[in-house]
Amino acid sequence: MEKKKEIAERLKETAADGRINCTEARKIAEELKVPPREVGVVCDELEIKIFGCELGCF
Repeated sequence: MEKKKEIAERLKETAADGRINCTEARKIAEELKVPPREVGVVCDELEIKIFGCELGCF
């Protein structure tokens, strides 16, 4: 499975209400072995808001 699709699936599962916190987003990036920015790009495409950002990764 292409990484972008895998990221999108994980985000949809985790951010059912259209929001995800920074810790969860970074965890997805770590588990899928992709840079946090890549998760951020997919969040933007899916219109998922990242909240509680800790390090400015997204």
